[in-house]
This record gives sequence, structure tokens and C-alpha cells, in this order.
Amino acid sequence: MTLHPKVMDLVLDRVWRLLEAVGNPQNRLPPVIHIAGTNGKGSTQAMIRAGLEQGGARVHAYTSPHLARFHERIRLAGELISEDALTEVLDRCYQANGGDPITYFEITTVAGLLAFAETDADYTLLEVGLGGRLDATNVVEKPALTVITPVDLDHQKFLGDTLAQIAGEKAGIIKRGVPCIVGPQHDESMAVIEQVAGSLGAPLLAYGQHWHVSTERDRLVYQDENGLLDLPLPSLRGPHQIMNAGAAIAALRALGKDEAACEAAVTSPYWPARMERLTKGPLAELAAPAELWLDGGHNPAAGRALADTLRQQPPRPTHLICGMLNTKDIAGYLTPLAEVCESLIGVSIPDEINTIPAESTAKEAMQVGLPASTADSVDAAIRQITAHSPDARILICGSLYLAGHVMRENAV
Repeated sequence: MTLHPKVMDLVLDRVWRLLEAVGNPQNRLPPVIHIAGTNGKGSTQAMIRAGLEQGGARVHAYTSPHLARFHERIRLAGELISEDALTEVLDRCYQANGGDPITYFEITTVAGLLAFAETDADYTLLEVGLGGRLDATNVVEKPALTVITPVDLDHQKFLGDTLAQIAGEKAGIIKRGVPCIVGPQHDESMAVIEQVAGSLGAPLLAYGQHWHVSTERDRLVYQDENGLLDLPLPSLRGPHQIMNAGAAIAALRALGKDEAACEAAVTSPYWPARMERLTKGPLAELAAPAELWLDGGHNPAAGRALADTLRQQPPRPTHLICGMLNTKDIAGYLTPLAEVCESLIGVSIPDEINTIPAESTAKEAMQVGLPASTADSVDAAIRQITAHSPDARILICGSLYLAGHVMRENAV
């Protein structure tokens, strides 16, 4: 974090310089599937990986941010990178950088690409960190496939104030002649994506035009020009996961994978802190008999998706423990949740300089109609809730950084 004064600085010059210094590993990767979007990138990537691995493929995967350990960001041929391998590849990148300015995300992304290039695998899944056009992952000249999940308002400080501007940044991953899977989009976003794809001769496989997905009688029904699939519902919870599953299936079909791979994509993925039920560990035991859930969504679209997910759960008083970063639209996130939750306890995210103070979170909650108070810690918030509502549903939410803290605290 001391290598560059800015945590985020969206230019690619430093990345290209370091890639050249370490031998341009981006040119030696197994076939790349590059994934951008505002919400659903990680879930869609996890589903694609599950589908590819069902057929025996070895899959590299790069994702961010991590939750409990940095190693989660770099998965080599199906396994999280080891401590020794991570140390070695980071040391090489640090030495090759020669003391020049470079951001945390840039140097660790180059390290991931270097590890991928030097480990045999069949596919590489790259998740964009922020935006797309100027993201450090956007250095592969000819990926096998690109994917754009739903685009919504987030990171406006870096990507623009309108959906069209943000979609333009996300569409920056589209490459000449490379097929692009597109999930559900606002009309404004879709127009930009279509314009960029058209200028590059990149075939689009878009939801609502080239593929469709829905639910029918507790089954997922997917259809494209190659036929219809009748599959189980996604194991990842929430109605928004139907669309993520559709994009993953469209990607697998574009790669020539069979129905077994598509079924594995919806039944086998694990993606933590996305409406995840915590049933073991110190915090789960502290909450019992209340249900304890964890979700890392943090923007207005994520708030709407989470509210929709809660509406599908069996009736039970739901209380939020929420901590967010000061770069987020907290009112936009909490407004839909106020319709389905009983109360909120604001917490500050431990060891996070950009946390919104607990008092500010509680104040924002009350302004959108959600009764709120504060607690000094997640443990204390759980005790407050269970003292008056022992059979509650407790949902810890608002930030992946808070989710990571909870996962470390709740480690079995």
C-alpha cells in the first residue's frame, strides 16, 4: 500500500510497464473469460468455474476483493495459491517494479497473471476490479469470451455519474471479434454496449435477445437458439442469481459445453458472503437460536436484490447489522431494505479507514424509515438483537470488508 499514494488510479501505463518487465505473462495465459459488470461478477464467475470444472477442466480464477485472506484472489488450476507461491511471485514483481509507483491492485494483478502463465490450466477467469476499460485486468488482447453482468450506479467518482458513462467503462473489455455475453441491462446501458460491440465487430449474446432464463415450477428454464434446458434452481440464494445463472450458462454454451456442465454451474458453485447462512463458528453459536446470515452487497442494486431475496424467505423478524464504506450510497442501499426489515444496528468496520461511523449508518437508516441504533462490535450487536428477539433472522450486511471481518471472527 506504500507503493503509490492513490489506492485507485485508473490508467494502465504502470501495468504495461511491469508486465513488460516480467515477460508479458498476459500473452501466455490459457483461454481467458473476462468478466465485468456492477453486480454479479463474482457469482457468475463462480458458476462458470463450477461448470468448467465439472468436465474435468483445470481453471485459473482471479477475483477481488478478498474476504478473509488475500490468497482468495488467485486460484491456480482450481486451488488457492499457496503461501510460498504467493510470496515468491510477489517478490519477483516487487523487484521487477524497481521502486516505481504502482498501486496495490496493479502489482497484485500482475503477480496473479504471472502465476497463471506459469501454471498449466485449461481456462483463465478474470474478474474486473473496477470499471473495465482502464482496469488492470484489461490487458489480454484476444480473450476467448467476455461477459458483462448487469450495469448499475456504483463508483461514480471513478466511472461517471450516468449509466451510459459507467456502461462505457464496463464495455471497455469488449475485444474485436470476440463474443460477449451480456446480462440484463437498463436500456441506456445496453445502447452503449451495443455501440461498442458493433464498432469492434464483436458478436453479442444478450439476455432477452439471444438467450432467455426464467423460473417455472421451482425449476430454472434456459433457452437459446440451441434449445431449451430444464435445470435445478441455483444453489446461490436470491432471485438475482437466476440472471447470473443465465449468463453463466450462456457463456458455457458459447464455449461448447454440454448440459451436465450447465447443471453443475447452478448446483455446485460456492461463493461466500452472498446471502450465506452461517451455521457454525463462534458468531453463529452466539446468535443461536436466531438465524445468522452474511451478505457483502453494498450498492443500491444490491440492496434491491437483497430485499427481494428476503421476501422469498420464510416469515421471520429480520434485523440488520450494517457497516458500509464512505464511498457508497448508503441511503440508496438501505431504502429497499427498510421495507422488509424490523431494525438496524450500525457498526463501524474494524480497521477500515474509510468506514462510515456507526452513528452515521444508524442516522441514515432512520431517515429511510428503519428504526436504528449502534453497537461497538458485531458481537455486541448480535447480543442486542437476541436479547429481545431470540428467534430473529440476523443479517450482517453492507460491505465485503465487513463480511471479511465476520468470516475471520467466525472461523471454525
